[in-house]
Amino acid sequence: MVDDEGVPTAVYTGVDRDHAGLGTICLARAADPDDATLTEWKPLPTPVLTGPPEGLGVVMFRDPFVFRHDGRRWALVGAGHADGTPSVLLYDCDDLTDWRFQGVLLDGRDAAAKAAFGDRATGWECPQLYATRGGEWVLVVSLWDGHPWTTGYLTGRLDTDLRFGARTGGLLDHGRDFYAPAVLQEPDRALMWGWSWEAREQGEADWAGVLTAPRVVDVHPDGALRVTPAPELYRLHAPEPFVIAPGRAALPAAYDLTVSARDRTTVSLLRSASGAGLTVRLDPAEGTVTLDRGDWPRKDAEAATPVVVHVPPHEELTVRVLADGSLYELFVEDRATVTERVYQRPEDTRELGVTSGAAVTGWELVPPTRG
Repeated sequence: MVDDEGVPTAVYTGVDRDHAGLGTICLARAADPDDATLTEWKPLPTPVLTGPPEGLGVVMFRDPFVFRHDGRRWALVGAGHADGTPSVLLYDCDDLTDWRFQGVLLDGRDAAAKAAFGDRATGWECPQLYATRGGEWVLVVSLWDGHPWTTGYLTGRLDTDLRFGARTGGLLDHGRDFYAPAVLQEPDRALMWGWSWEAREQGEADWAGVLTAPRVVDVHPDGALRVTPAPELYRLHAPEPFVIAPGRAALPAAYDLTVSARDRTTVSLLRSASGAGLTVRLDPAEGTVTLDRGDWPRKDAEAATPVVVHVPPHEELTVRVLADGSLYELFVEDRATVTERVYQRPEDTRELGVTSGAAVTGWELVPPTRG
């Protein structure tokens, strides 16, 4: 969605019934730009791009992302090539109805990309590019290997000829239920939302997928991504924190929990009828946080192997947990996130248990009030 001279305009991938990977790039404009509901749209009769540029062997082409740089408007499109190389293509689209190919922004042969992602991905979906407060740029790509796999980032510079010079990179989220994030560039920060798909058969509910909480994204001096929950989420806090009683304490369906530990600590968030728990283990000396969901197997009998996150060792290690129904988002310091879907069964109990003297603060999340 972009503002095109006062007209809200959607830029999207178009496919037909015989879609085989090559999309078109289409526009739709708000039927009434002054209608704040934006419920009526008029698509342009023909795509602005009918497919990828010739001569590059592109076999996957989709997901436009429009951004501004040096007073002009540009766009990225995710791509995959016949030889198995993923890439991000760059277009000049200062006139949204006239897209001109400007070359490959970056591809999977780049050394930093190889070090961050390896060779598994054959296509890069949903490219996003944003500037940080420190002047660095971050390229986010969703890694496609025939199916959605995971999401990664690269930090670096945007050269004057609009080629991306990658410095370092890594996984954007270490969980298994985070993909296709979208970035909103604001004057003083960048916000990110991710798509968290269903980790169960979709026939079990009348929806398919949710958005994560908004995350403020920036870059540490070493090039690693800095990620924190948006401060606006504090507005969802109940008037008072809930009581953290000794032993076990009941947890609401939606909460914001912060745990700070100086010693090895295990935090239990959900208990099954057998007594097994959904646990988060903190080890400050090792710099590890482990999410163990062993008693809550994923769909298709997928093994619920623990997710282990590594950060620099700390004298004190802090993890913030945002839980909303089945959606669990872990923020490990400001260096790593884990997003997983864990579905409570009728015999399960939401309750908090902590094995050591860690500092724990929790707030129920409630609908915002309207003033």
